[in-house]
Amino acid sequence: MSRNKKFVLPAIPAVLLSMISIQSGASLAKQLFPVLGISGVATLRIGISAMVLYGFFRPDFRKLTRKELLLGLVYGLSIGAMNLIFYFAIQRIPLGLGVTLEFLGPLVLALAGSHKLLDWIWALLAGLGIFLIAPWNEGTVDVLGIILALLAGAFWAGYIVIGGKISKMMKSGDAVTLGMLFASLFVIPFGVFSGDLNVLNGNLLLLGLAVALLTSAIPFSLDMGALRQLPSKTFSILMSLHPAFAALSGFLFLNEQLSLIQAIAIGCVIAASIGATLTIKKK
Repeated sequence: MSRNKKFVLPAIPAVLLSMISIQSGASLAKQLFPVLGISGVATLRIGISAMVLYGFFRPDFRKLTRKELLLGLVYGLSIGAMNLIFYFAIQRIPLGLGVTLEFLGPLVLALAGSHKLLDWIWALLAGLGIFLIAPWNEGTVDVLGIILALLAGAFWAGYIVIGGKISKMMKSGDAVTLGMLFASLFVIPFGVFSGDLNVLNGNLLLLGLAVALLTSAIPFSLDMGALRQLPSKTFSILMSLHPAFAALSGFLFLNEQLSLIQAIAIGCVIAASIGATLTIKKK
């Protein structure tokens, strides 16, 4: 094997590591909400991620075509809107319900244009798991929170589609860096003008760096590499493992116990993801 040949992490492990990283970072970000607010946390997450990625990959954007810049802009807006809107959603509704509703975006994307019975079976099985894991019996649910979570899901689907296109036109590191830079231009004004960053200090900045690495810089880079190897439909259904990793993170770090229904829901989601990975052919 040539020494100059770069090691590329296989798609499935890359996606799994991405989700583990995101859920670990989410548990940390949740602790910052009362101090920095939604806009403040989102600004630190996206802004620091953009700087870290730019410093690491050192991309040269001078040779980019107009089409590549346009795709990078849409990709970045999808990232920024997806994260900011979802944070505002879970401020109004339970986290489990928010994740469930947001996943409808990738799930609809997975079903779109499908003509194989197995594709529908895996997607519907994932949908069953998502339905079961939702805390429907916890009282009145904020309608605006539901709308925001669904809107975040639409941007999540856009992130998958545009990410798949741009990953085939640019190097993974360059693409994700360009996207995060555009995302930061979208999100940072919310953090600045909201006043949430006025309490920022050294300790909070370090925590923000950890959140940025775990929830954006690392997972988005892993996703970009995976999208180069997987069709968007397979990637979308793999994303259904997010509720499972969220539940595991809650059990390990927050001492949250799973009910029987929640355990069955997670089993449905995992079975759908494995089935989709094994049977859906690349486009």
